[in-house]
Amino acid sequence: MGSIVKRSRNITMGDIPEWSELTVSELKKELKSRGLPVSGNKNELVERLSGPGVLEAEIAGDSDGHNSSGMFEKILYYNSPTNVRNRIRRIKELPVPVLAVTAILIIGGTSGALVYGDDIIEWVQGEPDYTLIDFDQNQVRGYAQTLVDLGHPDWEGRMSGTVEEQNAAESVKNNFTSSGIPTTMDDFEVPMFVIGSEPSLSICIPGDIGNLIGGPTPCSSADVNRDITEFTHREEFVIQGYSGSASIGHVEDMDIIDLGNGSTDSDWSSAASKVAMIWLEEGTEGNTALLQRAIENDVYSMIIINARQNCDDLVSNDCVPYFKSVDRSQFEFIPDSFGFIMVSKSVGETITEMVINGDGRLGMMTDVDNQGMATIHVPCGVIQGESDSVIVLGAHHDTVYNGPGAVDDTSGVATLQEIARQFAILESQIGQPSHTLYFCTWGGEEEGLWGSKEWVDKYRTMLGENLRLYVNLDMNHVDAERNSGLTMFGNSEGDVEALRGIHGIFSNAYPELASKYKVEIRDIESSDMPYNSDHAPFVYEIDNVPGDGMDYGDAIVCYGSGSYEYHTFLDGMDRFNEESLVVSGVILGSLVRYLSYGEA
Repeated sequence: MGSIVKRSRNITMGDIPEWSELTVSELKKELKSRGLPVSGNKNELVERLSGPGVLEAEIAGDSDGHNSSGMFEKILYYNSPTNVRNRIRRIKELPVPVLAVTAILIIGGTSGALVYGDDIIEWVQGEPDYTLIDFDQNQVRGYAQTLVDLGHPDWEGRMSGTVEEQNAAESVKNNFTSSGIPTTMDDFEVPMFVIGSEPSLSICIPGDIGNLIGGPTPCSSADVNRDITEFTHREEFVIQGYSGSASIGHVEDMDIIDLGNGSTDSDWSSAASKVAMIWLEEGTEGNTALLQRAIENDVYSMIIINARQNCDDLVSNDCVPYFKSVDRSQFEFIPDSFGFIMVSKSVGETITEMVINGDGRLGMMTDVDNQGMATIHVPCGVIQGESDSVIVLGAHHDTVYNGPGAVDDTSGVATLQEIARQFAILESQIGQPSHTLYFCTWGGEEEGLWGSKEWVDKYRTMLGENLRLYVNLDMNHVDAERNSGLTMFGNSEGDVEALRGIHGIFSNAYPELASKYKVEIRDIESSDMPYNSDHAPFVYEIDNVPGDGMDYGDAIVCYGSGSYEYHTFLDGMDRFNEESLVVSGVILGSLVRYLSYGEA
């Protein structure tokens, strides 16, 4: 597990493992394979593993009973897990009647384990007999519709820390209870920007009398024949994360400075005490970098023009604005008096024509408290297993403030609730799973993964000792018309291999769905796992003091495709495709079933 790979060494019969040469991560993996505790510092882990002898047993044979050990190299204990499993995989593919495998039997204290035994057993016995879980797509749509209906009465979202997010968490918890699953609810106070009144954006063209010498101030209320163009919140402009509060009146005639793509080569200093305008195009950096430059150069407010994403896909000849936040940890302080919005491409062009190159005057108001605190919620359904070993399935029930979030991530939460319901049925039919199962939904994801981070922090000791796997469902939805299939990936090679086997079974059981929704499954190094959703704290932050190398948590992640409505007001139920959720729901749920019940 992880990106640290042991150097291969040749071990003879008399060798004793040099446990002190292994990293903490490798020591913990070996302890887990023996069912031993994994807590403590490196010296304690080494002491726990000290004392066992190493028995090298060779299993070989051919039609004449002769040893064929020279056919291919022995599998040695000190080879990395990846190399060993790759060798076993190659052995399985060899079309020869004589096979030889070296297995290392570790005998330690009162318990013993065959290193990589699962892989060798699979080779001997063949592909496991995976069993698919049941999955009701109509139930999933019902879960999704319920959550969407809980959105803000005007803006439709379930923003973290709001009553809408709390109601969503309570709904999930109640559904777990209705399925007969015991529940928990954790609440966390976290730093959060808090949106007050509805923002506004407009342009005023002064009237004829407003331009007369001695006449009323242009665009003031006395300028009676002024012409004001009001832009529509959510459809034509959207607040960005940590916008702060700003008020720009038409009478101020605030200058707007076009800084192109806002790179370090742009003349940011020219926008001091003014409004900076940035064109979001190929090569434009994210909100965090742009906000940092704006603050460093005393920019008063900033407008980003979307000229890159969803262009022509949702609205003809336009690009719809969407919400994005910033990485709060990259800032020592974010000012309160700073307006930060994104506008559509057409609005950006209008501002350029009417204000920068014309006589128009900008009006803009944002009401956001950047120093706020908010309570976010994490409901979990818990099915107690035969052991303390834990599998966690997660999805985030919060959405961006400006849209219903039917795909992001109502789809994942609805899928998770149906998987949980099916496991409640399984438990009633065949008993306890071998692992304790947590079905959790997170608040605070859109503003910085707050729910999953805080939950991992609270239960770090338990997770460090017992986490078997985390499964993340974030936008596991596929648009019916813009279908590029699904991607499943993880840093746990054995689990990824099981996913491939389960996908094969799924393809036979659901040939039409398998043909319609292609699935790419791949394993990646732990250090290459992206830090972009709720799996990240489980991978990177359980071991928050990695003295002798990071002990990564194992995670499986699933993403769908085709949601051009991402983070916009258009992410609604009209494009919701519950059929596509059967694919990820059944495959990922069946992986958890296999880990929990074997071939039962």
